[in-house]
Amino acid sequence: MSFGTMDVYLNEIENNLQSILYSEEEDQENETWKMYMERKNIVLEFLHADLSLHLLKRHHKRIELLKKCSYYIEILPKHLALGDQNHLMLPTTMFQLIDPWRFQRMKKVGTVQTKIQLLLLTDLLEQLEQGREELVHFLETYDMVTFLARWDLVKQKLSNLSELMDNFLAMLVPGRLYVKHRLVSDVGATKIPHIRLVLSTKMPVMFDRKESVAHENWVSLKWFITSQQSQPEQYELRFKLLEPRAQQERIQCGIMPVTSNMCEIRNLLSDRSYRFTVKRAEAYTLVYEQWRDTITLKTKPYPDEDMESTMCEP
Repeated sequence: MSFGTMDVYLNEIENNLQSILYSEEEDQENETWKMYMERKNIVLEFLHADLSLHLLKRHHKRIELLKKCSYYIEILPKHLALGDQNHLMLPTTMFQLIDPWRFQRMKKVGTVQTKIQLLLLTDLLEQLEQGREELVHFLETYDMVTFLARWDLVKQKLSNLSELMDNFLAMLVPGRLYVKHRLVSDVGATKIPHIRLVLSTKMPVMFDRKESVAHENWVSLKWFITSQQSQPEQYELRFKLLEPRAQQERIQCGIMPVTSNMCEIRNLLSDRSYRFTVKRAEAYTLVYEQWRDTITLKTKPYPDEDMESTMCEP
């Protein structure tokens, strides 16, 4: 074989090797890009489905609602689930069997547990929001090489946030109270019932701003509960005159027990502002209730007062 022929042959081999190398590099780049897009889509899907801004806003509203709720201890037989209406038929002797001092102590435990639960919910939601911001930062600032190099970190972040969300959702529902001591006193030959204590919630009481109106010397107030309650309830309504102008006007205040969701208050002063507050009446099983709704209404002036005011204007 001549030297010329040999050179041609070697050049062909070199070109073929380069083509093969270029092809392998291109295939490797395609596989890397494909892996990058797959993993990026995993993060995007998590942000869209499990950690969207819309979902976090809903959870914010839910926590704010829970902070306004009333929390009670429910005594249930162990075979009944929370929310089972059959427990309403339990005999009233159940409370007679429970030691009052021990029950009061459990109410304090329920109060502490409720406060801790609300604080933890707020903290967990803040962690979820911060985690979302970090994931968005990864997507916006990491290039393909950096993203793939730190995939283990990103994957661990996804796992942690998923676990946080599970804990958050589980804590949205008040749970069982853990009893360290027997609540039932020594009842001698009487068989001690198997009971458990759970925390239950009632939705907040809110004034109906459209239906609550003021007239010349009286107001008509109406309130509602955000969810339907199966049992009638008792409420405590407070009212107070704002900015009294004389000592005798300071008696324009009071507390009224109400057994319905509406009330009329009469013998008020005309053309004056009053503050009204409504909440549920105190109950033996209540453990936590911080929020109460307040509305301010101004009574209307009498027609002759309007006329006198007009005549006095320069």
